[in-house]
Amino acid sequence: MNATVTQDLESECDSQAALRDRHSILGHIGNTPLLRIRRLFRGNESVEIYAKAEWFNPGGSVKDRAALSMILEAERSGKLKKGKTIIDATSGNTGIAYAMIGSALGYKVALALPANASQERKNALQAYGAEVILTDPLSGTDGAQQKVRELVAADPGRYFYPDQYNNPANWRAHYLTTAQEIWEQTGHRITHFVAGLGTTGTFVGTSRRLKEFNPSIVCVSFQPDSPLHGLEGLKHLETTMVPGIYDPTIANDQLMISTEEAYEMVNRLAREEGMFVGISGGAAMAASLKVALRLKSGVIVTVFPDSGARYGTEHLTNRNSEE
Repeated sequence: MNATVTQDLESECDSQAALRDRHSILGHIGNTPLLRIRRLFRGNESVEIYAKAEWFNPGGSVKDRAALSMILEAERSGKLKKGKTIIDATSGNTGIAYAMIGSALGYKVALALPANASQERKNALQAYGAEVILTDPLSGTDGAQQKVRELVAADPGRYFYPDQYNNPANWRAHYLTTAQEIWEQTGHRITHFVAGLGTTGTFVGTSRRLKEFNPSIVCVSFQPDSPLHGLEGLKHLETTMVPGIYDPTIANDQLMISTEEAYEMVNRLAREEGMFVGISGGAAMAASLKVALRLKSGVIVTVFPDSGARYGTEHLTNRNSEE
């Protein structure tokens, strides 16, 4: 057996051993709690709202699932081997997941993200030892993707580029884990699934599997209501690069959420439910309330991708005091 094949097998064996070991950080990705929203919505006792608390993942967000899936698939296919650097564009959370998993498995990680990403996210990336490449904030994640493609084209042998926006292993992570957990945690009672569109992996993968469990489940996507918005991690698809993994036929309905609605819900969730979620979680709550108000009965499940600690608590406090 040649040295390259031996190295590839060792990489994959290391990863699989880490997943099986409950004392490994990677063994704790997934199986997050499903939390009931009790005080914020009281309009109809026949309508229940639940949220997946994805900040319980070891990397602090829902993106742990997709990052792990993409890295494991790359090892299996031979695209990723020891000595290569994992590189991708990110708004923060997927990058932190790459950095955490890369550190655990012994890979170098380089990440391009808009310069206006929160300092908390930049600090986390640097703490894991990732190389941080800041890009034009006005170009958003589209600009970060372009920068990564330039770097990979200039030195393809150095990098493994998962390309989270176009990698099917992204949505498959949610097809295999998130949807299954939701189905079991609701006792098969879920009637509506609500999720935001960023890479679109969470919505696409979870919705596909839930509809296989029960075709009558209504899947509702949401996105920012304008190109200039403050909803980190979410895309206004009409004015940005549409991810290759996105399937517009899956959604039964689509909602537009304003930055102001999201921030209001961040503060209400903290003060009325004891859940300090991130901005996209606030948007998810706002969207879920819109769905709930239409229903006579139902079980709504949404996803809170991360906690508010990732977003600059001073900014959240200042914004709330101005409104």
